[in-house]
Order: sequence, then structure tokens, then C-alpha cells
Amino acid sequence: MLKVPDLLRKLAFTASFTLIAFTPGPVSAREQANSGSVPVTTIVTVLGPKFSAPPALGRSDVVVRTGAHREDVIKWVPAQGERSGLELAILIDDGADLSPHLDELHRFIQAQPKGTKVGVFYASMGMTVTLAPFSADHDAVAQKVRVTFGSTGTATSIYLSLIDVVKKLQPLAGRREILLIGDGHDRLRGDLPESPDLDAAIDSALKSGIVIHTLYARVAFMGSFSFDLTLAQANLTMLAGETGGQAFFQGLDTPVSFTPFLDQLDMVLHNQYFLTFTTAATDKAKGELRHFKVTTEQSNVSISAPSRVFVPGPSK
Repeated sequence: MLKVPDLLRKLAFTASFTLIAFTPGPVSAREQANSGSVPVTTIVTVLGPKFSAPPALGRSDVVVRTGAHREDVIKWVPAQGERSGLELAILIDDGADLSPHLDELHRFIQAQPKGTKVGVFYASMGMTVTLAPFSADHDAVAQKVRVTFGSTGTATSIYLSLIDVVKKLQPLAGRREILLIGDGHDRLRGDLPESPDLDAAIDSALKSGIVIHTLYARVAFMGSFSFDLTLAQANLTMLAGETGGQAFFQGLDTPVSFTPFLDQLDMVLHNQYFLTFTTAATDKAKGELRHFKVTTEQSNVSISAPSRVFVPGPSK
């Protein structure tokens, strides 16, 4: 029979061996990443009713959720002053008749702030043509906007051209946005129920942090079937909504004037924020696009944000 001191020593040894046997080994870098969180940044637009100037919002006024989980908002910075820099690409379907709207586009470009670099691109016959590379010389850029070719220059796939333009926007600390002018119809691969290249264009923009706005304009050979027109316009609406942009249209025809919509876009560009929040890290080597939602309890305020944010993969 063991004495009490010997029994206590044996129990202590057994407990110590059990602890060592079941102590987990070193945690891998990937496991550490999964147990932590990472900061991600996106562009958010805040507006009052009918594209009016909104009241000022602070960081505490904004709620971010991924699913049912509320994330920590760590930065909420207005895109103004030193942070107002913008690279704005204008992509035009060469099949749209823009002759009545050239002066309106010229004025819009010329009115951009000094910190905005504007580039102009035409989607023409399966190619993306650079008419004006990105420049802060707005007068020079505006002069490059030309009359479209009409039926002889109609884009085969506006979305392949869009993906090409996304690649042309350089990675910057500031904002990068695109205004697409066209009807949204994919003549290369069709629109049933949506263009097969639409999702690829959206994902490309989201991974690059680029906001896309769309302005509907009828293109040659589109026909007059309202079903086809509606499908094509739905492509543009989805493109803008998924990337945090605005979709501008006036029924199923080219607007009589672009000016009211360009004024609304100008209001958008002057009321944006850099939103940074933390979210769970991912173990996917190439990163992932994660759904999130931004809301506020402030009245008479609308918030437009991308549907997903890119979470980078673990660093090597």
C-alpha cells in the first residue's frame, strides 16, 4: 500500500504526463491567420434624398456586418482634401450615338477637381481604344472625346472591354472609378439571363477595389424589343450595384440630356468615404471576395457600397 506522500507524487507525475501528451504542437502560420482578423478598405458613397448632400457621418454612425457578425470599424475617412485623389476612366461603346451629348461630356470632364485624373476609352469592334490616357489636364482630355462611329464601331462585348480598362487603372492609395456609357448588351455571348462575362467583370473590379457607374445609352442594332433592352439594362444595373456605383437611365431610350445624370455623378464623387474594418482572415491562398453590408441609423441618408470586399490570402 502506497503512503500518502508517494501517492501524491504518483498523481502529480500522471497529471504532468497527461498534460504533456495532450498539449498541441506549434500553431502554423495559416492557423494563426485563421484565428485572427485583417483590415480591409473599400469605398462607400453617402447621399441625402434625391442625390442631395448628406449630413456628416462619423465612424460611430456606421455599422458593418458580414452575415450576422458585426465587424469593427477602425477608419472612416472622407475622400476630401489630401484624400480626394481620383482616377476616373470613361468607357464609351462606339456604337452609341453621343453626338448630341459631346458638349455635356466635355463640360463634365473639364469641371473635375485638380486631383482627379481622367482617361477616355472607346469599346470598338472587339477592341479597347485609348483616346486619352489618364491625365489631370482636363481640357486636353475633353478635346479627345470624339463622335462615335455608330453601327460600324459597335462593341462586341462591352464587358471584355471593361475588364481591359480595369487593368489599365493603376493600383493607387486613392479612389479608382469607371463611368461606362452604353446599353449593356453583350453582342458576343448574349444576355440570357445575363452576360456570361458580367460576373467576371464584377469580380475583376471588386478585387481591384474599383467602383463602376453606368449611364444607359441605346446602341446601334439593339432593335426595339423591350425584353432585350430590359435585359441589357439589367446588366448595367447589376454591374453598378455590385461594385458600389450608380446606374443612370431614363427609360429604355438614350436620355435627352446627360447633364442631370452627370450632375448626380458629380454629387456622388464629392460624398465618398474610405471605410476600413476588420474581418476574419482567410486561409485561401489567393484570397476571397466576402459579402458585407454597411448601414446607418441616421435618417434621410442612403449608403452605397460594394456587395463584397476582397480579403487577401495569408502572407507567405
